[in-house]
Amino acid sequence: MGTEHFDVVIVGAGISGVGGAYHLTQQCPDKTFVVLEKLESFGGTWLMHTYPGIRSDSDLYTFGYRFKPWTSAPIATAGEILKYMGEVIDENHLGEHIRYRHVITDASFSRETDLWTLTVQRGDTGDTLHFTCNFLWMCQGYYQQEQGYTPEWPGMDRFAGRIVHPQTWPDDLDYHGKNVMVIGSGATTATLVPAIAGECNHVTVLQRSPTYFWTGRNANEVADMLRELEIDEAWIHEIVRRKVLHDQQMVTKLAFDEPELIRQELLNNVQAHLPEGYDMKHFTPRYRPWQQRLAFVPDGDLFAGITAGKASMVTDEIEEFNETGVLTKGGEQIDADIIVTATGFNMSILGDIPFRVDGEPVVWPHTVTYRGMMFTGVPNMLWVFGYFRASWTLRADLISDLVCRLLNLMDAKGVHRVTPELRPEDAEMPIGSWIDPDNFNPGYIMRSLHLLPQRGDKPEWQHTQDYWFEKDALPNADLEDGCLVFE
Repeated sequence: MGTEHFDVVIVGAGISGVGGAYHLTQQCPDKTFVVLEKLESFGGTWLMHTYPGIRSDSDLYTFGYRFKPWTSAPIATAGEILKYMGEVIDENHLGEHIRYRHVITDASFSRETDLWTLTVQRGDTGDTLHFTCNFLWMCQGYYQQEQGYTPEWPGMDRFAGRIVHPQTWPDDLDYHGKNVMVIGSGATTATLVPAIAGECNHVTVLQRSPTYFWTGRNANEVADMLRELEIDEAWIHEIVRRKVLHDQQMVTKLAFDEPELIRQELLNNVQAHLPEGYDMKHFTPRYRPWQQRLAFVPDGDLFAGITAGKASMVTDEIEEFNETGVLTKGGEQIDADIIVTATGFNMSILGDIPFRVDGEPVVWPHTVTYRGMMFTGVPNMLWVFGYFRASWTLRADLISDLVCRLLNLMDAKGVHRVTPELRPEDAEMPIGSWIDPDNFNPGYIMRSLHLLPQRGDKPEWQHTQDYWFEKDALPNADLEDGCLVFE
């Protein structure tokens, strides 16, 4: 089959790719583009996660796009998010640009032609296709979708029941009236346990270490008030979005300036939803707030299950699995019919696609990142990597603006290649890992830090993870300050 050419190829039709496609139509209307998605439909995370209760852990006023008002409860189900994304696609005629079941198996850039050549396998027909493009926009997310991360514990093969990971939840799993153990304590556990506890006999959460939770009504009082006043939804979206971001900025700053104050507030908030005298060791983490994501529990539903006696917490490590369940290092035997390993995921670095530039393989740890999105020595390619302490989409929107500005600048200069390169004044700059572990250290990042690009100690050469800095820095970034070499 022949090779198809586009000005831009967007990889992935999840929240970043759909947003990128929209911004491209608005800001670079003359560019031809295609979106290549390996799954059978759009949505990414919200399509392939099907475990009970799957919902956002970011509010949709900021996780939603800035250009499309969100009109429902702030914490949304996967189905509600997919409906919202479907409306964005339909309203902006993006569907005609998306190719589903297209899996990229190779990506190669040539400086002779200034083109990327992509080898693509069709998931439905098995055909091999080829695409060329001038610019490659990677929006495929940051974790492997095929399977989640499950540690290897002794005796797992001896367990007589089923072991499942939420990321690959089986359609035929019947947990009604069963004793279920959920291993892990993050946002997935906080979502899954309330969704199944009412139908199980009992759910036991076994965690190695606790997570910070916060809770509140799944509603936004400002939005409710403005709707009562019949304010236009676009105004409501922008006002509530700004209010949420203002509040998040205050909490994030306090988490660094007054960590003990925030810690106590979070613990008090949880304690108020638990039975009197409940042992708070199960909800008292060892790390300071915001070193890992805070997990939101809308309307306290996780704690309601504990109060009702339908769910219980055990804080201990696993000694071994056995026929009926798990023996902890503390000597407690926990029996279960089903064990759910909500133990996180494996990171995917640029979709785990083999990349080459002029025939030479790209080794990501040998590159330095430009603003957490481009990489030294790799031309005409950008990766969307969002925020951990704020909604992913906030950065996807900001990066979309920067990509479109960069593409328009290349056209204005009459050049076909742009490559990040360290400047002479960066020669002695200290180089370190992608993210500072003292700043943010979830397990999935720590397990893959050695595979990720490096960062410098200047804002131009790092992913600061600070939306409140980048919301001004990225729109005003000087694309001709020497960090980007135009040829």
